[in-house]
Amino acid sequence: MQNILNDIKAVVFDLDGTLIDSMWLWEDIDVDYLKKFGIELPKDLQPAISGMSFTETAQYFKDRFGITDSIEEIKAEWNRMAWEKYANEVPLKEGVKELLEFIKKTGRKAGIATSNSRELVELVTEQLGISAYFDSIRTSCDVKKGKPSPDIYLLVAKDLEVPPEECLVFEDVVQGVMAGKSAGMKVCAVFDQASVADTQAKQELADYYVESIREVI
Repeated sequence: MQNILNDIKAVVFDLDGTLIDSMWLWEDIDVDYLKKFGIELPKDLQPAISGMSFTETAQYFKDRFGITDSIEEIKAEWNRMAWEKYANEVPLKEGVKELLEFIKKTGRKAGIATSNSRELVELVTEQLGISAYFDSIRTSCDVKKGKPSPDIYLLVAKDLEVPPEECLVFEDVVQGVMAGKSAGMKVCAVFDQASVADTQAKQELADYYVESIREVI
């Protein structure tokens, strides 16, 4: 699979479900958060918010569930609920460290384009010892629209000073794959248990598909 890096000068990663095994905890957080308001988790919630920025998701919750807290208060509460789990229970996915080492060794640039909050991204990348591998870390709150809009991927490419067509994206959800493709980048979809139902759609939309990032090197 190493040939997928041919003609690639920069590699841009989604965070949750791609670099780290963390998608499982967000449904738990949503269940616990909504329970405080006496609301049961709707079955369509996860698909509805997939790809949204942290701010867009907070606005969605506020509008849909009539939550009176401000957007900033909602985001702060989610950060508080997720903090300990990100610090202690979220591992790197298989093959990630080896691929980051390879990217660095071969002189390519690397970036992160995530829908998560900056606080949690900085916490988990420091905790797992991978922050030094990245030349740009951006969240969807840095742009006007979250995924599937290409905005965040185009911003990271601009930071890295690499044309989109020379960037390769790693993504685990359909909206992220669409964002990378809309940005004019090559996209490798990655298996994640949380989005197993979308595996075929990811395979059809992406340029490449891997069960594990270990396959790339």
